[in-house]
Amino acid sequence: FIRLVMVCCMCTMWTESYFDLFGAQGSKAFCSGGDQALRDSDGYVDFDSFGRLNVLDLQVQIRRLPKPVIAMVAGYAVGGGHVLHMVCDLTIAADNAIFGQTGPKVGSFDAGYGSSIMSRLVGPKKAREMWFLSRFYAAEEAERMGLVNVVVPLADLERETVKWCRQILRNSPTAIRVLKSALNAADDGHAGLQELGGNATLIFYGTEEAKEGKNAYMERRRPDFSKFPRKP
Repeated sequence: FIRLVMVCCMCTMWTESYFDLFGAQGSKAFCSGGDQALRDSDGYVDFDSFGRLNVLDLQVQIRRLPKPVIAMVAGYAVGGGHVLHMVCDLTIAADNAIFGQTGPKVGSFDAGYGSSIMSRLVGPKKAREMWFLSRFYAAEEAERMGLVNVVVPLADLERETVKWCRQILRNSPTAIRVLKSALNAADDGHAGLQELGGNATLIFYGTEEAKEGKNAYMERRRPDFSKFPRKP
């Protein structure tokens, strides 16, 4: 999870990247969550022998990344791995994918995005079922529940994912960026509104109206905003 946090930070600054893909080598598992052997009373022990929940930073990075993040899921996406795919913007699943939460079985839970996002995706009752019973769900059922966008044969998973990526590339990157912030804002509270507001500010800074304000200040004159229409 620490490496994934670092990758997300790098992707934010890499202007040649228009979206990011999360997948795994092989077809048996996308991600099964935290290693219980590393879990201690203060979290999961990292390289410095301190307990942390680094996955929380990763979830925030995915939500704030100013470009789409796509989960390409084959095999098991359970526990923290299930939350990981849910916080991604899109999920493309192979027909062998298995989804579910395991936390209560091992004395754990995710009371953050793992609960709130799931409730948004599948509804409060189904979210309670998934957490309280800790069942696993096949790809087709996950699609019916709204957990994933599409299910394709395992052999076609990469091809379908590339197809979706190419369709995204045809669209305005700025529109996609602001739409992602807007869609997240309702779930992310003030932090989500701050992200949306920041993206709106960046767009405004590129307008002639904003430049007039800056230039007037630098030239020590009164700005002339009368030339910009006040649209209804």
